[in-house]
Amino acid sequence: MIINSRGLALMLGFVISMIATAFLALVPSVLTTALVIGFGITFCASYILIRLVLEFLFFRHINDINEALENFQDQELSNITKPTKTLSLNPLKRINKDIFSYAEKKQQEILELKRMEVFRREFIADVSHELKTPIFAAQGFVHTLLDGAVEDKKVRGKFLKKAAKSLDGLDILVQDLLTISQMETGEIKMHVENFDIVALTREVLDQLEDKAEKQKIDIQIEDPSAKHFVKGDYRRIYQVLINLMSNAIKYTKKKGTVRIRFLEKDNYVITSVVDNGRGIPQEDLKRIFERFYRVEKSRSKEKGGTGLGLAIVKHIMEGHGSTVEVKSEVKKGSTFSFKLKKGKPVAHRFVEEDEEDEEDYA
Repeated sequence: MIINSRGLALMLGFVISMIATAFLALVPSVLTTALVIGFGITFCASYILIRLVLEFLFFRHINDINEALENFQDQELSNITKPTKTLSLNPLKRINKDIFSYAEKKQQEILELKRMEVFRREFIADVSHELKTPIFAAQGFVHTLLDGAVEDKKVRGKFLKKAAKSLDGLDILVQDLLTISQMETGEIKMHVENFDIVALTREVLDQLEDKAEKQKIDIQIEDPSAKHFVKGDYRRIYQVLINLMSNAIKYTKKKGTVRIRFLEKDNYVITSVVDNGRGIPQEDLKRIFERFYRVEKSRSKEKGGTGLGLAIVKHIMEGHGSTVEVKSEVKKGSTFSFKLKKGKPVAHRFVEEDEEDEEDYA
């Protein structure tokens, strides 16, 4: 039996009217007409009053709670009506708010789980694909040698070099995956020290000079004699610069230019790697820091790399409490920028610091 506000109001109104009429009948010389009229007026007034009280104070909120629970069971959480934020002394209204808050949290958890499930499937597919290429290549070279080519010294040396190159690529991929995993789980912490980021950039430039010359890329530091001291993990920022500058060289047309700029703003030093390469389409900008994401799949494969460089850069900068900003225009070039807190001037990065100057970013 389902009881609603109207049925309950009818029953209570009838009971109240009967009681009132019974008391009225005890009064001497009361006419039957007066009893009937009194019964009618009492019933109507009681019904209307009780119906309004039940509907607005109880049943409306009970129906909202029931609907919320049904939607929650069906996982249709988006259909739950959001309660108003006005203060109320009605306990049912407060219960409805609590249910909505709980349902909202569960909705977020469900969406996050779905997103992670999609990410997990994509990640497994990407890893499988990335591992398959060097493994199959090395496997092919080894089996060719086993099938008789090992007797030919010239072929043997050539194939062994190719197999070794494929295995080296596999090792780099595994190391990059391990680095990202350790950063996500917090196993790797940023060991902060004061150092000159311009001097660090010169070290990176020395490492990439030959690569730039092969591509006929003009890569330079603007104002190389300047000094900009920052606080950060020297080795990890070295990784960031290697990745950003390598990408700039890799995706800049021959005889192009790459510039590294430094700007002090407020309490930060902003480092920018600017190229005049092919640029990145706007629809790809939000995804370039995802693992294995490549803007141009086929051309990126030809240029090598694991597809994890920018993902590592993103994690390193997040570990420093910072982010990497990207501005790009197709056929005109890209600018990757990150900022670090200003540091104290030091003679070189190996100068010991006072304990109060040392800090770790979790």
